[in-house]
Amino acid sequence: MTFIDHAYEFPDHEVNLVFARGLSRDALVTGLREQDREALAEGEAGGWAWAVHDMANWETEDYDNIDYTRLCASGGEIVVIVTEPCSAKAHGPDFTYLRDGKHTVHFSFEDVEQRVGDNPDYMSAELLAANLIGPDAECRVWETDPGHDCYDHDSDKEERIMRAIAACFGLPSPPLAREVAAL
Repeated sequence: MTFIDHAYEFPDHEVNLVFARGLSRDALVTGLREQDREALAEGEAGGWAWAVHDMANWETEDYDNIDYTRLCASGGEIVVIVTEPCSAKAHGPDFTYLRDGKHTVHFSFEDVEQRVGDNPDYMSAELLAANLIGPDAECRVWETDPGHDCYDHDSDKEERIMRAIAACFGLPSPPLAREVAAL
């Protein structure tokens, strides 16, 4: 089960998963609260603090993204998985890694090739090893077999992306269920 799968343990919520290193769990939760996002679940494991929070604050009509740079400005690291950036339009999840308050790398799960940030190649080795980028990443069988459906064998792409992210950063596998982790 991937982190994204855990997000579905919060029905009726569009959640972001946030991992912080160099920042305590309390500091992470306080930083989210200061930006009007309450943690639905939180914890610490493997040197990382983590929290699950709503992407938007519907009560205050705050639909802006969280400014995670404020949370890691003084030497910290933040890994953010936005599980449903626009569920109404069925966009896939996206990923951001920030260090020292700067966007190191960001990409959408829908187009891993299009990475942006101060170091867009930061995870290239992991993405290449997972066959998510590079010359063999795209199936070309459809060019010679019009009946071939590439999606039949690419259904695990989201999981491969999450495994590459988790391996690159040594992320823990948090128990994200509300009843397990909420305080």
